This record gives sequence, C-alpha cells and structure tokens, in this order.
Amino acid sequence: MSSLRFSALAVPLVWLLSACGGGGGSSDSAPVVPPVTPAGPAALVASSTVANRCAAPRGDNSIDKPGTLLDELTWVRSWIDETYLWYREVPTTYQAQSFATAIAYFDVLKTTATTASGKPKDQFHFTLPTAEWEASLNGVELGYGMLLALTRTTPPRKAVISIVEPGSPAALAGLRRGDVLQTVDGVDFVNAPDAASVAILNAGLFPKAQGAHTLGLSRNGAPLSVSLTAVDVSTSAVQNERIIDTPTGKVGYLTFNTHNNVAERQLVETMGRFQAAGISDLVLDVRYNGGGYLDVASELAYMIAGPQVTTGKTFEQVLFNDKTRPEAPVPFHTQSQGFPAQNPLPKGTPLPSLGLKRVTLLTTGNTCSASEAIINGLRGVDVQVNLIGGTTCGKPYGFYPEPNCGTTYFAVQFQGVNAKGFGDFADGMVPTCDVADDYQHALGDAAEGMLAAALRYRSSGSCTPAMGATRLLSSMESPADTVTRLLRPSHKEIAIRRR
Repeated sequence: MSSLRFSALAVPLVWLLSACGGGGGSSDSAPVVPPVTPAGPAALVASSTVANRCAAPRGDNSIDKPGTLLDELTWVRSWIDETYLWYREVPTTYQAQSFATAIAYFDVLKTTATTASGKPKDQFHFTLPTAEWEASLNGVELGYGMLLALTRTTPPRKAVISIVEPGSPAALAGLRRGDVLQTVDGVDFVNAPDAASVAILNAGLFPKAQGAHTLGLSRNGAPLSVSLTAVDVSTSAVQNERIIDTPTGKVGYLTFNTHNNVAERQLVETMGRFQAAGISDLVLDVRYNGGGYLDVASELAYMIAGPQVTTGKTFEQVLFNDKTRPEAPVPFHTQSQGFPAQNPLPKGTPLPSLGLKRVTLLTTGNTCSASEAIINGLRGVDVQVNLIGGTTCGKPYGFYPEPNCGTTYFAVQFQGVNAKGFGDFADGMVPTCDVADDYQHALGDAAEGMLAAALRYRSSGSCTPAMGATRLLSSMESPADTVTRLLRPSHKEIAIRRR
C-alpha cells in the first residue's frame, strides 16, 4: 500500500480531482498577497505572551482574552519556532501580515524537505476546531458511522465502505463493508466533472452539521439508495473480537481502530478475555488505525508481550528539537493510565498480559503513528512482529496538540525511537506478506484475505496464496488499489502525548 495520505478535513475532493497527497491543512492555506521577506528573528516573542489573545474571543470561554489577528499570527510563528521538530527548515519568506487567518499562516510554516523516496518529510501539519478535536478523543464523530476507502483516485473513481459502526445511521440503513459509492445527493461521485459537483460531494460526505443526505451505492453490481442523517456517532476502538481454534492452538483476533480515551478499557477487557482463554497467538488488525495516544500503544504492547521481556525496558524514547527539554522515555505501561472517558478504567489498574514472543499485525498504508509505534516498540525488545498486508504509512513522529483561540494546532514536535534507538521508517514498514484488502468478507472472518493469509503464514511460514487465490482478492480491486486511502480527517492519523 502507498503511504500517501488523503485528507477529509478541508477540500478532499478538490484534491482528488487534481492531485492527491498532503496530510492536513485547510482551504485557506494560500497567502493573501505574495510572500515577502520577514522582519527577522528579532520579531519573534515568547508564544506564552500572546497565547489565547484572540481577534474574536469566544464569549463562553474564560481562556480567550481580547486580542488581534496579529496576536494570533504572532503566536503561531513563535510556537512553531519554539516546538517544531524541524524549526530550522521552516521557510523564512513569509510575513505574518500577509495572511488573513492564523490557520493560513500556520499551513506554510513547515519544512519543504523530502524523504528518501521523494515524498514530503512533513505530511502531517494540520489544524482542527478545538471542540471537534476534544469530542473525537471520546470517540464521538459527526457523520454516518462508516469509513470509506478510496481505491481508485482518477475517473472512474471508486470508494468502498470499509467499516460500518454498529448502531450508526449507516448500519441502520443496512450498509455493509464492500458497498461501493456511486452518487451523493444525485451527483456522480465516480466522474464528478466540476467544482460545483465537488462542493455537493463534500457537503454530503463530510457534513458540518446534522442533516440528511442521499447516497447511491452498488452491492455486487446491484444499485442501492439510502438516506442518511448525520449525527454524533460514538465509535468503537475495538471491534470483532474472535478466538479462532486451530490445530496448533487458539488464535485471538481483534480489529483495533484508534488509540483514544475509550480504547483503554475496551483493550484491557478484550485482552483479559484472551488471557483467560489461553490463546497462543494474536492477530491485531490495525489496517485502518491511524494512531492516537502513545500511552495506549504502550499499554497494548505490554499486554501482548508481558513483563518477562518488557520490565525496565523503553517502549519509546521521544526526540525533540534542541530547544526542548528532554523527557524520560515512555515505558511499557503495566497499569492503566486513567484516560477520561464515560466509563473510565481506574488509573493504576493492573493490566493483563499474554506473554507472547511473536504477534501478527494486519497493516495497510493507513496504519500510522501510534500503531507503527506498537510494531517498533515490540521489535525494540525482540518480540517477533509479522506484518500481513501492505506497507505502513511511515510516521515516526508525534504531537503535543496545542489549542489557541478555538483552533487546535498539530505540528510535528518529536520523533519516536525504540529501545534499540531505531525510528527511521518515514517511508513505512514493509510487510512480511504483501496482501490486498479484501472488501468481500467481513473483518474478523477467517476467510477474509488478510486474516486468512496471517493464519496461513502462522501455520506454514509461507506467503503463498491459498489455492485459486491471488493478491487481488476482490473484483472491486485493481492495480490502482495499491494507493488505497481512507476518506478520513488528518486527526485520525497521529501519535500524541498527554501533558
């Protein structure tokens, strides 16, 4: 799978019609006037002196103080200079007064360097309304409760439902994994011809407010039309828990979708059941997991490997720029960290552990950040980690998200390395067995292509497909599917640390 990203935050289908890529940003990212030479380093002030000084203070927010647009612009530039990992590589050809918004200024304050493969080194620079960010941490997302995978980026485009959240509007309408998008509110998604059509598609696929939209889809070639109302959907971090009996022992399987506040309890309860069942192997499906809290990743890595190999070891050491005080390494957490959630696990609860010396992860180009940290952290303590699927997205970086005047800013502030000092995977982690996503089977079905390949590799050590199978497991796939992207916002593809 390609590690190119597809952002659903700002104007995703405009990008789709021209060039795919990036990793965030906003629709007002261009300067209002051509850039000019800035005043120089002397113009920078401590970001704390202008923090929360807002041109339009929120009336219901005690943090905001009266300020100006220049205060917001100054805060953005100073905060980048203080905390951005590659602050020395930020272009110096932009002046704050040239921008109409702080977000537009922020969007250009990043490195222009590229990786060894030629992709931008920083694909992860983005912003989000603070209220939306805080809701997402608790697993609440405005939408229909489904995740679309874009498997063909040029006309005729193809977007396939990859996940349907139980109890969501999409689930109640009878939508399933594998349904193919055709139209949105009467506009042809497959061959959207102009900007006006794209605007309708964006409004229907990424609604900003609750409301109904009509989607046309196809299922096995048959047309299907549904009316969906966008609502606040509570999403599950863990789904499809299974214990699969094999001739050589029990194999646990779970789909793990995000490292957020609600993930801790769900993971601990699932791993506790796996421990009680005496599973001998684990298949962790993170093919759509873009990341989240590193503390959750550390907890899960500990629960996989157990104390025998993790005691006293580093899960991840975070490396900052030379202006930031070093921090102690992130250990393998043996106890719950106490994430705020509707039904939180009390902080300090001992975690179950499986004591596995090997684990299999199902991955794609949409497996990012904290999910990659699990792989790297376990390999750092010599746990065998097999990857079945595609090359991961390549994001050994993370954030301390910072709110200011109603917007939360995400700029790369650290790189993570494991106990062996390795963290150089900006072009992704290559799979042990290269297997395409299989949209014709449900996740957790032992016949699903990637899970079947994982079970086969476990028993035979071979990546050879089963009789009659090929890498292109579905009639809905083509060679273009090697650049499959999820239609999801950039904040779903991050590694973050809590303060």
